[in-house]
Amino acid sequence: MSIKGRMMHIMLRYRYFLKGKLKREVIDKSTSIDQLRRDCDKSAARLVKMPDGITFIKLDYKLFYAEWVVPAGADENKIILYSHGGGFVMGNAKSHRGIVSGFVKHLGIKALVFDYSLAPENPAPAAVNDSAAIYCWLLQQGYKPENIVFAGDFAGGGIEFGTLLKLRNDKIPLPAACVAFSPCVDMTMSGESHRTRVKADPCIPKGMTETYFDYYVGDGDPKHPYASPLFGNLAGLSPIMIQVGNNETLRGL
Repeated sequence: MSIKGRMMHIMLRYRYFLKGKLKREVIDKSTSIDQLRRDCDKSAARLVKMPDGITFIKLDYKLFYAEWVVPAGADENKIILYSHGGGFVMGNAKSHRGIVSGFVKHLGIKALVFDYSLAPENPAPAAVNDSAAIYCWLLQQGYKPENIVFAGDFAGGGIEFGTLLKLRNDKIPLPAACVAFSPCVDMTMSGESHRTRVKADPCIPKGMTETYFDYYVGDGDPKHPYASPLFGNLAGLSPIMIQVGNNETLRGL
């Protein structure tokens, strides 16, 4: 790990000190979702530095907020459809501007980021339905499936996998590829890394994963493929690339 990476790891692990707290944060059903959402937005606004040469354009879309993230000189025909992270309960297109801007500037391709329905108000498969709807809207606008790539982080990664399954089941042409950063694809937390990496992961407060996943599933089946794509039939999907850190509880999916 680089020096910069180690410094970031330390900052994340002990970030509760920055909030004036002496103990690590605990997330449970008594934790205010509204406060989590406010803190997420404030952190994004305070910590993220926007790269130069990026334009944000609100999409004329009626179902929910979405925006284009456009680097200078972007190829107008190619698109990244990005599903933001946030544990299924928080985050939005604007909170992820910095993350998305950073890589579209290097790729020279514009991205479309959207505010899918959040839990617990809207449990699975609401977010997957939103993702599929805006993808179909892109196809209706004339964009070709072979020129669209799905990308997403954490919860967004799980949502895009669920979207691929839904699109295939509905016989809708699939995008060219799918890239996921630390995707949440198993609401049952059956992977060993949820136990073996729990002390090593600097990003996961105690109780967070269980609480967020329970909100996302709601009264539904935690093994339903649109909520937990790990339990779905993955045959015939677009090519997929997954990136995840060795210390993450999501290491084993």
